[in-house]
Amino acid sequence: MRYRTRVTAPATLLLGTAVAMTTAPSAFAAPEETGTPGPETLGDPVYPSLGNDGYRVSAYHLDLAYDATTRLVEAEATLRIRTTQALTRLSLDALGLDIRAVRVAGRPAGHEQVDEKLRITPDAPLAQDTSVTVCVEYTADPRRQLAHTAWVATPDGFAVCPQPNSAHTVFPCNDHPADKADFTFRLTVPNGLRGVASGSLVHTESLDGDRTAYTYRSRSPIATELVQITVGDYVVKDRQGPHGLPLRDVVPVAREAALEPALALTPALVEWVEARLGAYPFETYGLLPCNSDDPNAFDFTGLETQTLTLYKPNYLLQAEPKIGSHMMHELVHSYFGNSVSPATWADLWLNEGHADFYGLLYRYERGWADSLGLTTMEARMKDTYARGDQWRKSSGPVASPNAANLFDSQRYLGGVLVLYALRQAVGQDVFQAVERTFLERYRNSSASTEDYIAVATEVSGQDQSGFLRDWLYGTKTPRMPGHPDWTVTPVTSTLRRSQSPASRHHDNSATL
Repeated sequence: MRYRTRVTAPATLLLGTAVAMTTAPSAFAAPEETGTPGPETLGDPVYPSLGNDGYRVSAYHLDLAYDATTRLVEAEATLRIRTTQALTRLSLDALGLDIRAVRVAGRPAGHEQVDEKLRITPDAPLAQDTSVTVCVEYTADPRRQLAHTAWVATPDGFAVCPQPNSAHTVFPCNDHPADKADFTFRLTVPNGLRGVASGSLVHTESLDGDRTAYTYRSRSPIATELVQITVGDYVVKDRQGPHGLPLRDVVPVAREAALEPALALTPALVEWVEARLGAYPFETYGLLPCNSDDPNAFDFTGLETQTLTLYKPNYLLQAEPKIGSHMMHELVHSYFGNSVSPATWADLWLNEGHADFYGLLYRYERGWADSLGLTTMEARMKDTYARGDQWRKSSGPVASPNAANLFDSQRYLGGVLVLYALRQAVGQDVFQAVERTFLERYRNSSASTEDYIAVATEVSGQDQSGFLRDWLYGTKTPRMPGHPDWTVTPVTSTLRRSQSPASRHHDNSATL
């Protein structure tokens, strides 16, 4: 089998992760190294305030305890970082967290919260290029009203949906997909509730006070926006996927039977995508129909948190032709978006364009009509092509989003159109080779639009930079290879901004 089997290890070994993240005194700078404060940005073109320079995170250990009476979360986040410069001060992204204490290299450190930054001042400057631990103790309220939040409060606990810029409302972090890291999670919950997180369950511990602690570890690094942590009245359903892949669904107990038809679709979905994109890249996959009927709890249908896709539960109660294409969309994110994350948020089309591309292919192979009543990729792309100039005017070029239009259809179906054009230009075999090479080269890392263009050029043996940049950054829709008869609808001020809602997450993929 290609997939590792589940391993249960002793608590002293598993929980030693946090202990191992201690730091020797040599992490502190020599007297002659004065250092400077680390920049409070990673320079993202869409969210310039996200992330912090001066260090990179190699690992997070999140220890969260949920109190069902107060509905508060008592937490400790331990980060192992490596400095890229001598630092007198560093910062983490953090919003809505009540910080109790901060330690750097085991020593108490000064801290202050300014806007969405937690500024940390060690008792001595940190040396350049050294590994050091940062530990933050805090309390979080999943019900707190914030400008934006990842928390989804449910009647029996919570789930999280961090994308794109809200992981730091759950835990202090370097909240940018370019800084992926290893994760372990320890979730302490009252007996009768279940704590689940990204990765695999590696330890369960019964505690005094009728509580249970669940420890999860991810085998692959995770971008902060892809973390899943959930607590509630869930049952975990295990089944086997292709080649022995462990599949894990986290299902509200009250909906277990009703959701089974949708959950049973996953093995065939995995088999289909593996035939096109290669072996599933993680240790497990599954669905999490969130235990909430509140229509305002979250503004999306599904969200691709790593190894566990979050869904509105009632959506999955529909028949297969209504949900199958969307389930494929979310599964494809395991490859494009999760295994290979965007280098910046301007590269989102790589995630969403690919997810919609394969979601549509899956739909049309089965003869299911899409939201427009169309039944072939060619027909859908002709319709999308006609909208091209209007979308470029209203939402910008495909690879030039801003925070307001990041999740417009231009990143989804506009991205599909770019991939369709490339396939038309180079042929199916070369296109598939481009896809697989890109995924293999940047697995467990982040990649940019320019990285994709470079791979397309290398694999095709022809310079694709001009062709793809016209499609990705041009203000006018280029001619479609193989379809000289296709036309673009002229831009008019009265043309409706069709299929381009400016909403978070995956509303647009529901138009599949």
